[in-house]
Amino acid sequence: MSRYASPAIVVLAFGMLWIPFGQHEFLLQHWMKVGTFMAPFLILIAVTFTSDGVVPLNARAMAVLLWVAYIVHQFEEHWIDLYGRSYAFKPYLNDFLSNLLGQTGGAEILSDASVFVINTSLVWLVGALAVWRGSGHIFATLCMAAIVVVNAISHIAAGVASQTYNPGLLTAIAVFVPLGGAVYLWSLRTDLATAALCFASILWALLGHIFMIAGLLALNGFGHSYEPIYFAVLIAWSVLPCFLFPTTASKRPTGMISAN
Repeated sequence: MSRYASPAIVVLAFGMLWIPFGQHEFLLQHWMKVGTFMAPFLILIAVTFTSDGVVPLNARAMAVLLWVAYIVHQFEEHWIDLYGRSYAFKPYLNDFLSNLLGQTGGAEILSDASVFVINTSLVWLVGALAVWRGSGHIFATLCMAAIVVVNAISHIAAGVASQTYNPGLLTAIAVFVPLGGAVYLWSLRTDLATAALCFASILWALLGHIFMIAGLLALNGFGHSYEPIYFAVLIAWSVLPCFLFPTTASKRPTGMISAN
């Protein structure tokens, strides 16, 4: 029963996000607020299903931590940034991509629908699948860590190049860099992952970012506006890690974190 319950719940949850039930207009504008209020419940669930308030230091706990950290990052990116601006990342990236293409007039290359699907697939779905797969499939958690690290690098590189703040830069530096590094270090020290597996997860995240930007440019930068194919590719890429590199039964971490 439990073997099929978890994937069924994941399918149901994300189906309720993406399949049109009249909720899209709300979610396209307010998905990041839903995520913000979801974060405490993720922590509550993680702590509730433990023994005597002690959280096992394993891949599932790391996945929850990475997911919650990314929700905090999305708060800064898409809800309220360091200067108090709401939904600031979308116009920031649109300006950047428009300048890159030599376009003028404020072209909307990154649409509300694209922002929604990118963040709920390449972040939320990856995080949910990593929690489901747990230590039996560490690659899914490593991919969640890789999304954190690669995204942090992109924010930091953009900030250095422009010498200005961009929405999400603060949490990229203060949260993503130390947390992503800590998860990789933990996975290597516990022998749950090899350096090659860590590298493979970084490669997956880099390719995911390339597909994301290339798809945006193809859709809205060059006029090929067929979003369902783009969204399907993002979702398929997000699901891929839970089928790659299953962990052997002997490689399981044993540490614990006190929830008190």
